[in-house]
Amino acid sequence: MDVERIRAYLLTLPHVVETQQFGGLVFWVGDKAIGGKMFAWMRLEENNSRSRVISFLAGQEHYTELLEIDGIFPAPYVARIFWVAVERWDVFRNSEWERELSAAHTLTLAKLPPRTRATLALPAAQQKRLIADRKKLLAKRAAAKKR
Repeated sequence: MDVERIRAYLLTLPHVVETQQFGGLVFWVGDKAIGGKMFAWMRLEENNSRSRVISFLAGQEHYTELLEIDGIFPAPYVARIFWVAVERWDVFRNSEWERELSAAHTLTLAKLPPRTRATLALPAAQQKRLIADRKKLLAKRAAAKKR
């Protein structure tokens, strides 16, 4: 597996939105403007420290089991909410990557507030319009704070 293959797979999952922040690609279930939550983060640049190629939500039940695998460690900053970080792409086979990332997506979708899940259930055009309106409102609020 590699960045492009994982990215392509993640974008096939329902309601996934990708943003670029924190020095990498962040994958969200639902747009963050409507209360979406992130479930995976992928590094874009190489780093010489204890590097990770990807971090994702493991969930409370699966977290300690994953930490027993060589190449997986608690994700910096988010380990307390059961995220793991993976040092290299060969830690899992392709099917295992898909299973783990799909599970992270499913866990995150289940944690979304009812209002966000209701928005995601709307027809695509209506959902897009709602997200665009929300982004305009948030931009307006941010501009007002700067004054």
